[in-house]
Parts: sequence; structure tokens; C-alpha cells
Amino acid sequence: MLDALLDAVIDTAKLFPILWITYILMEWLEHRAKDKTLNLIRYSGKAGPLFGGLLGIIPQCGFSGAAASFFASHSITMGSLIAIFLATSDEMLPILISSNMDKLMIFKILGVKCLLGIVFGYIIDVLYHRHPKMEHGHIHDFCEQEKCDCDHGILMSSFKHTISIIFLIFVVSFGLNVFFEVMGNNAITSWFMANPILGNMVAGVIGLIPNCSASVLLTNLYVNGIIDVATMMTGLLVNAGVGLLVLFRVNHIIKENLGITGILYVCGLLGGYIAGWVL
Repeated sequence: MLDALLDAVIDTAKLFPILWITYILMEWLEHRAKDKTLNLIRYSGKAGPLFGGLLGIIPQCGFSGAAASFFASHSITMGSLIAIFLATSDEMLPILISSNMDKLMIFKILGVKCLLGIVFGYIIDVLYHRHPKMEHGHIHDFCEQEKCDCDHGILMSSFKHTISIIFLIFVVSFGLNVFFEVMGNNAITSWFMANPILGNMVAGVIGLIPNCSASVLLTNLYVNGIIDVATMMTGLLVNAGVGLLVLFRVNHIIKENLGITGILYVCGLLGGYIAGWVL
């Protein structure tokens, strides 16, 4: 129990800086940005999936949470959000490197993850026409619904945003850490070995768990030869760190959140099969 609590504290502490920086940026856009800057951000949204796919492969959990907040404030497209979620590598990269895996294979895995995020992101943007509207009102409305007292200063209001998200992440992380300690990896491993056909679907479900433990588990199962690369990629494509958790917290359109979760899961399944064929 103590280990679960300590891990939750450490994981949450790692997220604090990037989330606070994100909210400071959003507050700055609300208070200081001029029309030229807003237009630049608005039009750069068309390249959002490209930048999302490239930035998502950086091994950290926080960027997906930041992306969820930007999406809730209408600052990025759904395609950009999906690209970031799919590309997010979380704890995968450090584990693959520490396992002495062939470096070329690691680069291939990262590259495929990035490319799938970009491709699916652009497909989503073509099919779904909810594009960012960076007019003054949208970020202001986001601040109003979060009750952060934006008029009392950028640092204070962004800090309140961050604390409210961090507390939720800590509670969920602690609960999940306890669950993984009680269940143990052996039971999960045995199931994968006994049900290889359903492995991809189950890996996708595990990937939806908004916690770093999911990516750690899936990557370790692959490194130890228990699941193949397609199954691992399915789970890791779906796994968006704390992105989904933050999305459901800050975006109050539940139907839209459920749709994004479903889209992410389907993209993960398709992407896993593609990755298995390519890799």
C-alpha cells in the first residue's frame, strides 16, 4: 500500500510542471494575445495532427493531458487530439531502451506510432468538422466553467486549474496502483497466453486505463515475449497517459468524450494490425 501511494505521488508530481505551463499559456492567450497571434494559432491548426504526432512520441504522460485541455477550450482539432493520444509513448521508450532491444527496432516502433497518429489524425479532421475557434470567448468560457477566477492573475488562475486536475489524477493513480499490486502481473500474463486471439482487444481495453502502469505492463509483456508487437502496439496506441482522464474532467460534453474514446479504441485496433504487418 505504501509503495502504491509513493508511486502515485511521484507520477503525479511529474505531471505538475507541464500541466501548469499549459494553463499559464491558455491564460496568456486569454489575457494578452493579440489578433495576429490568434490568427497564427487558428491557421496552424491545419497542421495540428502533424505536430501532435511528432510531439506525442516524447516519453512523458503530461502532454496528452495538456492536449485534452486545449481541445476542451476549442484550441486544437479533434484530429490533433487523436494524433497526440495515439502517438503518446508514455513509459514505453525507457523500458524498451533498458531491455537492450535492437535500437533500429525501437526507432521503427516510434516511427510507426508517430505516423499512425498523424494519418489517423488527418482522417478524423476530414470526417469531423469541429475545428478550433480561437476567438476570445472560447478560452474565456473554459475558464468560466472551471471557476478559476481568471481575472485575478494568470499565475493564480492557472495554478487553480492545475491543482484541480492533479488531485483527480492522484486519486485515480493511487487506486490503479493498488489494483495492479493486488492482482499481480502473473494473472494478467496467464490470460494473454491462454487467449491469444482476444489479445489485441484486451490490450486495447488495458490501454484505455488512464495511468502509466498500463504502458509499463504492456511493454514488459512484449519485452518478455508474452505478447507480439501487434498486441503491444494496440494497447500503446490506445493508451494516452492521463489524456482521457483529463478530457472527461475538463470537457463537459460527455457524448463527445465517449465518441473520442471509441474512435481512439478503433484506431488503436486498426493501428495494431497495421503495425504488426509493418514491423
